Amino acid sequence: MISLTIDQVTKRFGDTVALHQLDLKIEPGEIFFLLGPSGCGKTTLLRSIAGFIVPEEGRIFFGTEDVTHQPPHRRNTGMMFQSYALWPHLTVAQNVAFGLEERKLARPEIEKRVAEALALVKLEGLGGRKIHQLSGGQQQRVALARALVIRPQCLLLDEPLSNLDAKLRLEMRTEIRRICKEFGLTAIYVTHDQKEALSIADRMAILEGGHIRQIGKPVEVYRAPVSRFVADFMGETNFIDGRVKANNYGLEVETLFGLFSAVVPAKGSTLKVGDECVISIRPESWQLSTTAPKSNTVAGRIEDCMYLGETAQYRFTAAGGALKIYELNPRFVGHGSDREVFASVSPDDVVVLPR
Repeated sequence: MISLTIDQVTKRFGDTVALHQLDLKIEPGEIFFLLGPSGCGKTTLLRSIAGFIVPEEGRIFFGTEDVTHQPPHRRNTGMMFQSYALWPHLTVAQNVAFGLEERKLARPEIEKRVAEALALVKLEGLGGRKIHQLSGGQQQRVALARALVIRPQCLLLDEPLSNLDAKLRLEMRTEIRRICKEFGLTAIYVTHDQKEALSIADRMAILEGGHIRQIGKPVEVYRAPVSRFVADFMGETNFIDGRVKANNYGLEVETLFGLFSAVVPAKGSTLKVGDECVISIRPESWQLSTTAPKSNTVAGRIEDCMYLGETAQYRFTAAGGALKIYELNPRFVGHGSDREVFASVSPDDVVVLPR
């Protein structure tokens, strides 16, 4: 297990700057996610770490070793691609053994490691099958076994679950995290799927336009985004424009929905009284009641409802506009739109962002 350091890395493709002087430190044994929309630079950064791309500026370290100009085969990384890149004319075992044969290991050692890798991904007894005889989920496990069998010091994953159906994606999220932790692997995982990142990552970096916009643990990035872009990218939220009215032990923001109190502004914020701002409130943060709480309360009506069993999603209309509200173990399904309801939110769940 090793640490990785990205030091002022810049990569250009013609006139396009894909990575802008990125700085990043990934700890040994950490499962680190690179997350962002298409074209944000996350795959370029992963391929730079793998050695398939050489940056024009900056350095990449594995531990204390500068690997910036080392070819991929000298970096001892295991790579798992979106397409799996399996050879259909080879058996499962032959696919998994390919990297070991390139390293000229003895046949008994290859067979031993292949068997261990297949057991790790729960494919014991399937080494003799051809790739077309496997399900999509099994093929994904073969690709993972092939990446692990070389005993890499770092595992690199480029949207490995994007070709699986929803059920298999959920299953493989758990498996990938289990395997990485059992192996003690430092893993770097690229995805644009927020749920995937939130469920697996130890930490994550949100990228936009080749810049890192925020780094943190999943709960930090989701609950305390530092910008409107990060808040919006990480999931559903309500954005409400406002102006800072007071800044004492917390912030008070005047909006069209009324006055909202927040415990703290976004990290690094320099907002002061009189500044324009926007508040972000996740739909699941609201509480509904038929009586008005004392603070952070909006009076309105439920105009539309989508009932999903364990949750219900409401379109809540008030004098200031419409809000998205999600209710766990719903009690207000069927509540008529002619009846007034009060939606309230804790100051802990109100994030104040610069506009």
